[in-house]
Amino acid sequence: MVAIIDYDAGNIKSVEKAVALLGHEAMLTRDREEIFAADHVILPGVGAFGDAMEKLHSYGLVSVIREAVDKKIPFLGICLGLQLMFDSSEEAPGVEGLGLLPGRIIRIPEGEGLKIPHIGWNSLSFPNQGRLFQGIEEGAYVYFVHSFYLKADDPQIVKAATEYGTTIHASVELDNVFACQFHPEKSSETGLKILQNFLRI
Repeated sequence: MVAIIDYDAGNIKSVEKAVALLGHEAMLTRDREEIFAADHVILPGVGAFGDAMEKLHSYGLVSVIREAVDKKIPFLGICLGLQLMFDSSEEAPGVEGLGLLPGRIIRIPEGEGLKIPHIGWNSLSFPNQGRLFQGIEEGAYVYFVHSFYLKADDPQIVKAATEYGTTIHASVELDNVFACQFHPEKSSETGLKILQNFLRI
């Protein structure tokens, strides 16, 4: 069973469909016991950092997420879900993130020919070997939609990167914690392979 955390964020249904397509049972939930009983937990979402943290607090999910990670359940953050897993975001000064991993979320710098938000397909490089990317070729394309990006404190946890006016930490991994800034559920066969790799952990 895959628990997909439901905190009224956008894009949750498409993740549920992708998980089902891969032959796994998915459950949208904010129930503590259902999350703890799951084989895998996914925190998806699109939207604003501050609003999302407010929702997670209002549903009592902040402590549940931290406890699920402590229980060593494989945990995947997607897009906004990745951003929430870190300490803070320039999008919402003063709002504390989940603090599951050390790093901060900063705005993509303006540059000639660069549109913000960054919407579209970008290729990945792999600075460190990551379990999500087994069987994925260097340079594979995935789909991004974001205006802010991760700068992780520890370069060793960065398993995939992309270039868009700056080097964007596109995916991280530490123990049972994984996250992708891009949308694997919208990234065609490459994205489904990444999700499948996660669901096999």
